[in-house]
Amino acid sequence: MMKHIYKISFTLTIILLVMGSCKMGKNYSRPEMNSPQEFRFSEGDTTFNNSLKWWAVFDDPILDTLIKTALENNYDVLATAEKVQAAMFQLSIQKAELLPKFGVTGQAQRGNFNFMKTDSPTNNFVIGAQASWELDFWGKYRRLNEAAKAQYLGSEYGLSSLKLSLVTAVATTYFQILEYKEKQYISESTYAIRDSSLNLIQQRFDAGIIPEIDLNHAQIQRAIAATSIPLYKRLAAHAESTLSVLLGENPKELISSTKLEDITTIPEIPVGIPADILERRPDVLLAEQELVAQNAMIGVAQANRFPSFSLTGMLGGASDDLSTLTSAGAAWNVGGSLLGPLFHWNQNANRVKAERSKKEAAVYNYQNVALNAFKEVADLLIEISTLKEEEHAIQQHVKASLSATFLSSERYDKGIASYIEYLESQRQAFDAQIGLAENRQKLLSAHIKLYQALGGGWE
Repeated sequence: MMKHIYKISFTLTIILLVMGSCKMGKNYSRPEMNSPQEFRFSEGDTTFNNSLKWWAVFDDPILDTLIKTALENNYDVLATAEKVQAAMFQLSIQKAELLPKFGVTGQAQRGNFNFMKTDSPTNNFVIGAQASWELDFWGKYRRLNEAAKAQYLGSEYGLSSLKLSLVTAVATTYFQILEYKEKQYISESTYAIRDSSLNLIQQRFDAGIIPEIDLNHAQIQRAIAATSIPLYKRLAAHAESTLSVLLGENPKELISSTKLEDITTIPEIPVGIPADILERRPDVLLAEQELVAQNAMIGVAQANRFPSFSLTGMLGGASDDLSTLTSAGAAWNVGGSLLGPLFHWNQNANRVKAERSKKEAAVYNYQNVALNAFKEVADLLIEISTLKEEEHAIQQHVKASLSATFLSSERYDKGIASYIEYLESQRQAFDAQIGLAENRQKLLSAHIKLYQALGGGWE
């Protein structure tokens, strides 16, 4: 008895050693990527803080709350998180394919045929346990495990990428709402000034002091301001609805006392070195896991060109009388089978070629995703740099136009300047203030997008 056990153990050991040493296809290695040595337009410190909750640098409790709510309640995030769970379970299912399968069987029959015809009907009762095991000689299931693991990791990176996009969308939408409300406030203030001015002009026209053209220009300027108020009110409401959906809530108004000009803390972003992008951007990591999975599928296709080996066994009881089923002695069998392709008209060979082409496509996709990541960072760095220059110029524009408006008003009242000059100064001041609010929103949003392009810096 012990000799049989030793023989079986020895045989299984040899089988496992052979299985462990044979695996079709090449192991994965990351493709070479010609990364730039440094980002264009980057300045200063290059130490990237990968654990920073980057939205916190704006020191805005409302923004913090909005992002926290979105990460907890956004339906796209919740749905994707469930897909990650499904991928994890699928990985567990695939791993189990390497192990023997055990089951139970039971059967009751009566008739005159059981592989051959008999003269009279007989009974046949069987109960027992079954085992089957497909030996992974060529590494097919181990390659499938690699593919399943890559798909699971890819789903994790996909979730991280979605969260990163969500945080970016919440922050940029929040800044847009502040921009539109700031523009609405500027429009309302300008309307109040122009309405007051129109009343004065109307009195002067009624008194015959000024021509009708001056009255018409005043009416035009007040109408322009009046038109801007509902425009920005509408844009703010649309942005608030977008933000509400991102939060997983019904459309509602954003109640905030924060103004764009209150957000004075705009950080200097340490961008790191370009090669870091390959290690921390979730979309790049996702593209790499898709490549890992496809590389494994080449090994699966190659393994399918070779025979598969299976072991089966049964242990139980069999009898022609139900009352003696358990006392009639053990019934057992052990067997093996081989199944391999012979003439499949190059189907299996072409499957290998197809998987190799898919891998090449995955390589190009990975390289393209990484290349665009470098481009996004470079574009945002120059965008931030130039927006800062624009903001400085627009601030000078606002200051000068407000001063010109005051002086033109004084000159007009004294009869030195024409009313056209005064209206032009008003228009310049209005446009400059609107432009400053828009530029400030773009600058804040560009910083947010740069953090996204760098791959996070958030927990």
